[in-house]
Amino acid sequence: MQIVGGQFTNTSALHGNDVATFPDYPAEIRAPRGTLAGVSGFQVQFASTDIFTPGDTLNALVAMNPAALVTNIGDLEKGGILIVNSEAFKPRDLKLARLETNPLEDGTVADFRLIEVRLDTLNREAVKDIEGLSSKLQDRCKNFFALGLIYWLFGRELDATLRFVDAKFGNKPAVKAANERSLRAGWYYGETTEAFVHNYQVEPAQLTPGTYRNI
Repeated sequence: MQIVGGQFTNTSALHGNDVATFPDYPAEIRAPRGTLAGVSGFQVQFASTDIFTPGDTLNALVAMNPAALVTNIGDLEKGGILIVNSEAFKPRDLKLARLETNPLEDGTVADFRLIEVRLDTLNREAVKDIEGLSSKLQDRCKNFFALGLIYWLFGRELDATLRFVDAKFGNKPAVKAANERSLRAGWYYGETTEAFVHNYQVEPAQLTPGTYRNI
């Protein structure tokens, strides 16, 4: 999650937006995946004007599992966009997050614009025919599928992240190809699904000319 959050930040900066970020690391070292202590998040605020904080409330939230949803739902504004991996809300997932009911069904998300995405299935379908890619590695690509969807939603280009994938995974052809496909598949899903009424465009900010560095 930290990788894709960083990629969205870099892409938004290259687009010309002012950005501020807040990485949120798991509360425990090697905490089990899917537990409340294992939630990893990345908050980004980007704008066409100067900004100085990552923001107090969220306009959009992507929750990959129930633990991520219940940990962050309190920060999402009423009427905000909530994108969830609907296939990660099985009884075992709910138990890991210490939930007795499914938040997608018990009214927890009633105040938000819920977008349920069969992210596991869609991602596996995108990378299924890549040789040398185990099912575990297939599933690791799904964050890039979610990133591609968010890129479409906010009018971001894929080029910078495709260059990043090439540089980072160039010596692992199967992994490189899978991440590229997942990213593109997420973007195309956003473009073709009828779940969204439209996407959003944030114009470049009027920033002082100079050399900027990412710290």
